[in-house]
Amino acid sequence: MIETKDLILDKARPEDWLPMYKNVWSRPESFQYMVIENSPDEAEARSRMERTIAFQQGRESYTVYLKSTREAIGFTGLATLEGNTWEETGICIGPDFWGRGYGWQILSALLDRAKELGAGEFVYSSWEDNTASRRLAEKAGFRQYAAEEHVREHDGRRYALIKYRLSLRS
Repeated sequence: MIETKDLILDKARPEDWLPMYKNVWSRPESFQYMVIENSPDEAEARSRMERTIAFQQGRESYTVYLKSTREAIGFTGLATLEGNTWEETGICIGPDFWGRGYGWQILSALLDRAKELGAGEFVYSSWEDNTASRRLAEKAGFRQYAAEEHVREHDGRRYALIKYRLSLRS
């Protein structure tokens, strides 16, 4: 478990399916800059929660909760690339929670966790059109090092993925 000022990053619980469905998975705007799709109905949300719980086991993958209510409002994670380089695996919070500084708290927590795990470098990726995510990377001191063209499989949408890196060495 990881705590920030307003959030808790922890493993998902079965009862999180409904708040995740309400806050994130049923909301297409949550997935506009992701390669995965939303879950448009409750049955799929229940199944997705089972898959999420299984996926998070043994990984640095988390559900994002409001500290004040323990309501699930998003997901995030980090993973090793190679050597001592780690990357974020996405930061997603429901649209009703945008603009409150939660992205910054999550990214800061991921960077701290990566340092605890021995990371010397951290990689962050953002869709070119996602200006909020790109501002977050710049605020944290990341520097762009690549841009890659991709096509999202489920709908054929073309996008540029901007890749950033940050040295974590003191």
